Amino acid sequence: MRRAMEKEGAFPAGGERIAKALARAGICSRRDAEKLIADGRVSVNGKLLDTPAFKVTRADAVRVDGKLVAEPEPTRLWRYHKPPGLITASRDPQNRPTVFDRLPEGMPRVVSVGRLDLNSEGLLLLTNDGELARKLELPATALKRHYRARAFGRVAQGELDALAEGHETQGVRYGPIEATLERQQGANAWIAITLTEGKNREVRRVLESLGLTVNRLIRTSYGPFELGTLKPGQAEEVPARALRALFGPAKRRAHAGG
Repeated sequence: MRRAMEKEGAFPAGGERIAKALARAGICSRRDAEKLIADGRVSVNGKLLDTPAFKVTRADAVRVDGKLVAEPEPTRLWRYHKPPGLITASRDPQNRPTVFDRLPEGMPRVVSVGRLDLNSEGLLLLTNDGELARKLELPATALKRHYRARAFGRVAQGELDALAEGHETQGVRYGPIEATLERQQGANAWIAITLTEGKNREVRRVLESLGLTVNRLIRTSYGPFELGTLKPGQAEEVPARALRALFGPAKRRAHAGG
């Protein structure tokens, strides 16, 4: 990482917080970087860190699990079709299979943009740049997420229309949700859903509050990126021009994960 730091503009004057530096390196998200530090897995110049407030500069050598962070790479983004039965985490205390255990061969170290829970499926964005992941996740970016849900039970379109005003359940307030009843198929309803917040288990909890039990949930798009014809377990890189169209001309990353 030392040589990467020597590149002009790699860090702002006065340094950069270690958690942000690791996120930009594609090691993990800022939140996960804080956990790495708490677990004693991050060192700077040979000394283990005990605080995420520490700032690093181009003169520092940063290691995670003893491994020096590698040379810079351009920011990259992939569309991935997550199958059900995988958790979106780098490791699981219960030893359940994770998304990162099952990625196609040849994929570099990546972090996910948000999460899909164990039984959810469909589009999951992956990137080698934790700062890009954070930007895509932020509510201020207001990227719409589209889902199709199959739920046991019956619901009227009028009940779904009311979700457009926001909805509160179990003490949690959710923002506006667009929901359309596509069809009632026996005891199950198929519902198309669009939201921008993406809170934890939002679709399942909101529909449960309407008396429905979600038994299949598929994310079909995230912002301008669509699941398309990707098969379960398949990943496909997003062309650089698509990122430029979303955020403007992309700058080369200051450093990348190793």
